[in-house]
Amino acid sequence: MPTDIDWDHPTDPRPGSWQLDHLREYVASDGAVGQRWKGTQTLLLTTVGRVSGNPVRTPLIYGEADGRYLLVASKGGDEQHPLWYRNLTAHPEVRIQVGPKVMQGTARTATPEERAAYWPVMVKNWPAYDEYQAKTDREIPIVVIEPLA
Repeated sequence: MPTDIDWDHPTDPRPGSWQLDHLREYVASDGAVGQRWKGTQTLLLTTVGRVSGNPVRTPLIYGEADGRYLLVASKGGDEQHPLWYRNLTAHPEVRIQVGPKVMQGTARTATPEERAAYWPVMVKNWPAYDEYQAKTDREIPIVVIEPLA
């Protein structure tokens, strides 16, 4: 894991994408605009690129359980895992911004038992996750982020 990561200067989504617009509003308002999105809640996840070694930031829907933050690596039901998921499986140290709060954390894929417990939590936040799972043969992972004290 690289130790000289410049967490404060991540690469953001490509210009013209809804994600970039969402992220910019989130950052500019210190999370006041953007944490609530289309009836759910979002955070900003910064991972370390598995190839580049540079920080990469992505807005994502999240849930909470047992003092942890939960993410679904759905990519809309695509056959491939999203890049952010592949990054954190290679480098589990992450940074998240939840509203105005920024924190470091360690990310991991939920165990089968955790996934079974957390999947309904996440579907309650975003019902389309069930549709995404039905579209693909891969089991969509849930990511558990443990904030560091």
